[in-house]
Amino acid sequence: MSSRSDSHVVAGIHAVRSAIKHGKNQVDQLWLDLSRKDKRLHELEVEAKQLGIRVSRTQKKVLDEMSPDVNHQGAVAQVKAPSSLGEKQLYNLLDGNDSPVLLLVLDGVTDPHNLGACLRSADAAGVAAVIAPKDKSAGLTPVACKVASGAAETIPYVQVTNLARTLDKLKNDYNIWLIGTAGEAEASLYDTDLKGNLGIVMGAEGKGMRRLTRESCDALVKLPMQGSVESLNVSVAAGVCLFEAVRQRSA
Repeated sequence: MSSRSDSHVVAGIHAVRSAIKHGKNQVDQLWLDLSRKDKRLHELEVEAKQLGIRVSRTQKKVLDEMSPDVNHQGAVAQVKAPSSLGEKQLYNLLDGNDSPVLLLVLDGVTDPHNLGACLRSADAAGVAAVIAPKDKSAGLTPVACKVASGAAETIPYVQVTNLARTLDKLKNDYNIWLIGTAGEAEASLYDTDLKGNLGIVMGAEGKGMRRLTRESCDALVKLPMQGSVESLNVSVAAGVCLFEAVRQRSA
């Protein structure tokens, strides 16, 4: 397998199928377990070949070496690293959206593992885009993409020059209500209306939101904590917030 720095490995039947479906031009090659002849791998092979993707059969131990920390299920793909989008592409996306929009804003999340996990939760929750500042934030590195398990290819990741300015435009031009998360907030997430056009804003690990980001929020909420720990990992907290929004919107 190539060791190109601008590519990463996607492993697992679902993750590989998602990468092929949403980023077929980004998939360089697909490797399948030589010893497996089951229907799902056969369908994946046919789909990849129809799209002109190179497919090779190899031994399981080779796949194990390619993705040592992931259950590859007999399928591993090498995928070109996706690129983040800019503000103009974000606004084009919002201009073409007719239903209530759900956004996730990450203010200074620098750990690529956390970014990948946030992208994965965002994909599962139907988020339209994940927004972050260009500076002091994790990019779509191979580690982030690997943790995202295919979501880096499906969720628009927008990096902006001035986050506070972008948030003000989202509020004023797109009528998006911004909810920030803060441990000292008085209102509970579960008592807050999360329907309609909404952006959920998460702060950096340990530091929380920056002052200008906080001032751009329409309201602050907290996650009720029942135990001895004072806060949750940002990716866990993001998942909790997103799926509370999903629950309210589907009720």
